[in-house]
Amino acid sequence: MNSLEHHKKKFLQGGSVARAMFEGKKYVVLRDLGAKVVEGDLNDKASVEAALKGAYGAFLVTNFWDHFSKEKEVCQGKVVADVAKSQGLKHVVYSGLENVKRLTNGKLEVLHFDRKGEVEEYFWSIGVPMTSVRVAAYFENFLGPLKPVKASDGDYYTLALPMGDVPMDGISVADIGAAVCSIFNSPEEFVGKAVGLSAEVLTIQQDADVLSKSLGKEVRDAKITPEAYEKLEFPGAKEMADMGRFYQMKPDRDIKLTHRLNPKVKSFSQFISENQAALKSS
Repeated sequence: MNSLEHHKKKFLQGGSVARAMFEGKKYVVLRDLGAKVVEGDLNDKASVEAALKGAYGAFLVTNFWDHFSKEKEVCQGKVVADVAKSQGLKHVVYSGLENVKRLTNGKLEVLHFDRKGEVEEYFWSIGVPMTSVRVAAYFENFLGPLKPVKASDGDYYTLALPMGDVPMDGISVADIGAAVCSIFNSPEEFVGKAVGLSAEVLTIQQDADVLSKSLGKEVRDAKITPEAYEKLEFPGAKEMADMGRFYQMKPDRDIKLTHRLNPKVKSFSQFISENQAALKSS
């Protein structure tokens, strides 16, 4: 996925959380929703200190794709962790992921997972009351970088994700906010834990079937292997292939808990139905 798409998802994730909090009327969030906004630069510790001054807690998203620097993402996360510790924040919710390289003893490397894993570990190691939310693959990606591609040898489309027949967890970015809000409202249950968020788990062919129904055109699982995927000529192909290998190991994403945290969470079918125009224009 390109950096622009990830940059947009970062703001969508933060916006989803801010909207849910504002609607819950318990926290002070964004100015354009009728509340207070404070600017902070993750590369500037003094501005982070100013932004978090007097805060009860914080929701943090770091974004590897903004700069493609693993060191910078870890540094940004550690800055917030250090400030949260020194200012005594009561609860930080971090949009984290597993440290795949460590979990697989170096066999796989997924940089945009690994560095978030390092940041998770740092938060907990210095004693910050933190919950990590490990979010499943975004449904929104099927409207953009993962959209079906017209096959060169026929009147059908293909969906190319290196998952084999192993189902993949997914969720809409818009549904993350209410779940995070529920986590903030129950610190005694969630501080110190990692929570895997997922609306449902589907095989790539099941995803393709949903897309076929919406598009009115046949969509097939391309059945691409990680070995073939990593040879594709685009930046990050090897990383995406290793991500597919890791997803095939079935990392912990808790569908039942996600539905408890956000009872209105949408299925992939509901999401695509509501975004049919965007799918057809993408």
